[in-house]
Amino acid sequence: MSDDLKTKLSEDTQDGDTSMVENQDQASSESEPKGEGDQNEEQTANTTSVPVDPLAETEHQRDEYREQLLRKTAEFDNYRKRVDRERRDLANYAAIDLLEQLLPSIDDLERALQVDTKLGKVETYRDGIELIHRQLMELLQKHQVTPLETAGVDFDPHFHEAVAHETSADHRDGEIIEEVRRGYLLGDRLLRPAMVKVAKRE
Repeated sequence: MSDDLKTKLSEDTQDGDTSMVENQDQASSESEPKGEGDQNEEQTANTTSVPVDPLAETEHQRDEYREQLLRKTAEFDNYRKRVDRERRDLANYAAIDLLEQLLPSIDDLERALQVDTKLGKVETYRDGIELIHRQLMELLQKHQVTPLETAGVDFDPHFHEAVAHETSADHRDGEIIEEVRRGYLLGDRLLRPAMVKVAKRE
């Protein structure tokens, strides 16, 4: 075999080996697993491709708001009941305190009723009644209860209740001329109006 022919066969053999190597590299690259970045891209594509139902989302928010409303309503109702209970308890305690302070005056009244006025002790009896009255007025004042002054005062429907109108030349028109039942203030608030007789012009 000539040298030229041997050289030609050698070159063809090398070219064939090179082609086989290139084909193997290409197949290997195609069979290699995809990287993490490629997988994330596919997952993102799959996620974004799912359509969101606006109606379902709205209904979900509605249910959440409804649960929040029911929860807040129940909390407020429990708070209101607790406040009402505490207010009633406070009023009861205040009433108990006042009643306990009234008991000594009741005791004095019972002792005064046991006095025999036929034995000529009328003045002593009156002194006992005046003492009890003074004790009761001091007790009222302690609780900020004060009597309404009506003598020489003009009639005021916010504080007075007229039970009669009488003609009088000695009094102004609308002036209170007599107190039938005393009225009282609790602090600045009217506790009970005074029953009065009111003068009118002839």
